[in-house]
Amino acid sequence: MSAPLRVALIASNRFPLCQPFAGGLEAHVWHLARSLIDRGHEVSLFAGSGSDLSLDCAALTVRELLLSAAAQADPSLSPAAFMSDHHAYLSLMMQLADPRSGFDIVHNHSLHHLPVAMAPMLDTPMLTTLHTPPTPWLESALDVTGSTGTRFAAVSRHTASAWRHVAPDVTVVPNGVDFRRWPLGPGGNNLVWFGRITAEKAPHMAIAAARRAELPLVLAGPISDTAYFRRAIAPSLDDHVQCAGHLDHDELARLVGRSAAALVTPAWHEPYGLVVAEAMSCGTPVVAFACGGIPEIVSPQGGRLVAPNDVQAMADEIPAALSLARIDVHRHAVARCSAEAMVTAYLDLYRTTIDDRNEKPHDRLLRPPPRLRSPQSSHQHLRPTSPPRGCIDLAGHPKTSVRHGPSTPA
Repeated sequence: MSAPLRVALIASNRFPLCQPFAGGLEAHVWHLARSLIDRGHEVSLFAGSGSDLSLDCAALTVRELLLSAAAQADPSLSPAAFMSDHHAYLSLMMQLADPRSGFDIVHNHSLHHLPVAMAPMLDTPMLTTLHTPPTPWLESALDVTGSTGTRFAAVSRHTASAWRHVAPDVTVVPNGVDFRRWPLGPGGNNLVWFGRITAEKAPHMAIAAARRAELPLVLAGPISDTAYFRRAIAPSLDDHVQCAGHLDHDELARLVGRSAAALVTPAWHEPYGLVVAEAMSCGTPVVAFACGGIPEIVSPQGGRLVAPNDVQAMADEIPAALSLARIDVHRHAVARCSAEAMVTAYLDLYRTTIDDRNEKPHDRLLRPPPRLRSPQSSHQHLRPTSPPRGCIDLAGHPKTSVRHGPSTPA
């Protein structure tokens, strides 16, 4: 049996890892931390204040920035959130750069650029999981470092392919779900949509599809975009479309397990589609837009795929999804979306990364300098929230039959 590892997990400095989770990334890191601890490894966690103390892991300090009055009066001062993130991750990376930090591996899940940009200065090997499509800040960090200092994993083949132009060597480790925490449920009469309530997740299209199918719908999740909720969701709530709010894990699993089918309506290139795996684990078949990594985990045994943004096709495929046996949907999830397989794959990557580092000189002075590029002006700071119409991208995916409905507006 291999010796226990000392693992530093980097999540978001803003959001605590506790129920109800702010999003899929927080849920993923929480489950990973718990699984590593259950397997006997020592975990230290960098995450937002208020994270779950029951995880029984050490906390890496999220340092608060206290600026002087003179600094606050500087007209070049960046927004407070930017400065807070910058200070938190800069402090963390300086702490990890200390040879006395004592970790065997650093596993970075954050979306911030500093862990990647500063990875070459660490003596401790780092693994970075790519949870999103490419973003300008992370691309900049990879360009400056030449993608050195950290090994990369991605949550789907789609996501790995999207980053290939700046990170050509990416290991795919699909997200996994704990089937004990998403148990097979009895089903029910209503449809369910769950996730962050925001425009890029597009629950308004789930509402439209449910109305066309003449079936009740329950929405569940945190309201991440209040303006969107007020504009696109609140006016549609009635006896047939209800919002259950931001539920804790057990409440959410119970709701999903007692639903007839789950609607999944991303308006962007979904990197993986954790809600798909969670629904299928409960035996609840999915009807999903074939965006991003979703086609990698949905087959005819687990649900139906339809063309992106095609509300009518989604409504038309709901009866086919309802005809699936829930036990078969659950077994499909167990075969494709195992948390045990995910954790084993990460542990294998940890040990490979550690072994690779041990075979190389540790003195940073012996490492080649990162590639330098001439600075260029750019106004591209934010990833667009919606891809071009028809965001299906099945390159490198198994052949998938995608249902198209008539050309009708959503």
